[in-house]
Amino acid sequence: MKNATVSLVVAAAASLLAGSALAQSQLTVVNFGGANGNAQKKAYVEPFEKATGTKIVGVEYNGEQAKIKAMVETKKVTWDVVEVESPDAARGCDEGLFEKIDWAKVGNKADFQPAAVQECGVGIFIWSTVMAYNGDKLKDGPKTWADFWDTRKFARKRAMRKGARYNLEFALMADGVPSKDVYKVLATPAGAERAFKKMTELKPSIQWWEAGAQPPQFLVAGDVVMTTAYNGRIDAAQREGKNLQISWTGGIYDLDYWVIPKGTPNKDLAMKFIASASQPAAQAEYAKLISYGPTNNKALGSLDAKTLALLPTSPANSKDALKFDITFWADQGEALEKRFAAWAAQ
Repeated sequence: MKNATVSLVVAAAASLLAGSALAQSQLTVVNFGGANGNAQKKAYVEPFEKATGTKIVGVEYNGEQAKIKAMVETKKVTWDVVEVESPDAARGCDEGLFEKIDWAKVGNKADFQPAAVQECGVGIFIWSTVMAYNGDKLKDGPKTWADFWDTRKFARKRAMRKGARYNLEFALMADGVPSKDVYKVLATPAGAERAFKKMTELKPSIQWWEAGAQPPQFLVAGDVVMTTAYNGRIDAAQREGKNLQISWTGGIYDLDYWVIPKGTPNKDLAMKFIASASQPAAQAEYAKLISYGPTNNKALGSLDAKTLALLPTSPANSKDALKFDITFWADQGEALEKRFAAWAAQ
């Protein structure tokens, strides 16, 4: 079955490029590496290379938008397709760093999750920041963010990403704010104060993480009793035989996007790669390799129940989830991150 799916992916890529006169072309595709990068290579990169004869040069980065900005401003663009997080997709588009997407070449907008359709970006996958714990060390793990904050019931350290984003939302949910009201509360001065006050309660028990690979490592090593984590990183550890568990309640889901840096000489080929990676067969193959949800809804039809149950987009996993609010963080993110940095340093 898997080989049949791969064949479908290759066929889809080939059909998109039928009639294109592509000699030995080269395309540089940039992503965040790790388990996500490995899954992209198998589901998107290798089928595209096979179908088109294009050589894809993979580059791993940590989301440094300054590098893209420098390339665009100096007109020395060497990256053709880049994976970015949602705030960077929106900001980069506003600043003129990315090419406009020709959706006629990607597919029918109606087939995609609404959030996947952006002026300068194409949604790649849906991921979630969740709470996770080691099932070998904790038989009855946290079920809510109030549990995450309960240092009497769950002693020892817990890990959180070092930054305001996500943590302030989790703090408000731990303090009893329903997920649907989180951004309404956080947008007020009193709400922000409430979130920081709740963070201060937990501060002595927090071990910070900065790279997505760290939370599962901390759990396996026994450094922390629980952690916030990207669901795909926990999934990758589970596939390696680690008994790490996810509590989905109050998870914050978001999308990563493909963008094309403005001025790349390979714009047309970059667009073809994005179109190929956005086909249902390609996205279904990706979702089998790492538990991130497809943005093309037609991909869901070819996934089995077991795979669907692991995705952030499954009904059970998403029923109490919160959609990351790009607009809120674009408006207030800079001030909140500065305040967080000062608070964390105290």
